[in-house]
Amino acid sequence: MKKIIFICMIATMLFACKSSSSTTASTEAPTLSTKLDKSTQVAIKGNWVLTNVSYPGSDYIKVNSFDLADSKCFIGSTWNFISNNNKGTMTLTAPSCTAFTSPIVWSINSQGLFVLKIVNPGTKSKNVKEGYLLKVAGLSDNSFQLIDNINVGGQVKDVTYQFQRAN
Repeated sequence: MKKIIFICMIATMLFACKSSSSTTASTEAPTLSTKLDKSTQVAIKGNWVLTNVSYPGSDYIKVNSFDLADSKCFIGSTWNFISNNNKGTMTLTAPSCTAFTSPIVWSINSQGLFVLKIVNPGTKSKNVKEGYLLKVAGLSDNSFQLIDNINVGGQVKDVTYQFQRAN
């Protein structure tokens, strides 16, 4: 019975996540561990502001981040990460963009991949089957980065989301 539950957990992780960019071509998912990196999760807990989004060709290419809005609309957004229950919120407030607030479910697996699920209103977080995998980089007491991949003309490019701890 334990083996069946373990296999179901792995299958859920493999099929529940997708790339954050709607322009990213479908690629084979990496093998994911169901074990969480608790120390990194605790380091990220708290309130953060997304201060910058950068990627090669950003002057010419628009990236639709997390299938929600143009990546530039995320600059200035506020994020809250609660590490003991892996929940939180994200709020977009850029003046020239549509305001958006949503609960999120998140975790960091033992391979350093940040798993993000955006919970739509009226949906229970356990029923959210799709999400996004990003790499965690540059983690310090006051900043960190989430890095996504997009496909531009057949080449994979990094989209870097820079976070600063809110005061």
